[in-house]
Amino acid sequence: MPLLPTLSTFFIVLSALLVAIGWGLIVKDYRKQHRIVMIFAAISALIFFIIYLSRTIFVGNTSFGGPEDIEIYYTIFLIFHIILATVGAVFGLVTLTLAFKRKVNKHRKIGPVTSVIWFCTAVTGVMVYLLLYIIYDGGATTSMIKAILGGS
Repeated sequence: MPLLPTLSTFFIVLSALLVAIGWGLIVKDYRKQHRIVMIFAAISALIFFIIYLSRTIFVGNTSFGGPEDIEIYYTIFLIFHIILATVGAVFGLVTLTLAFKRKVNKHRKIGPVTSVIWFCTAVTGVMVYLLLYIIYDGGATTSMIKAILGGS
């Protein structure tokens, strides 16, 4: 199992689990605990993003190494995951901003939507990880820096 993709996947799953715990806490009206858990969920998501971005820049993205006849389905699924993750990140930032600005009514409305998007993002992210590194051997990897500077 490759270290950085495994580590980044761990942090996105941890983030989703913490969001679920935070949701349960707010349902029980444990506001202080909810806030703490959600901050840790955000930190976990940030750690994921830092690892993912660093790996993308310095190591590169791994191409799909599975059978050619399902590569198109993987690519469509990956595009769906990327869009979902982007939407989830934006919703997450908005939801956190509303919370920190104490705009509780708006936060309450958008929070559950953000959580569901984040859960779907985590599940699809794990599926991408499994398809790239566990179920099939990963394809070629080229770092962004090498691609830009012309190295091999």
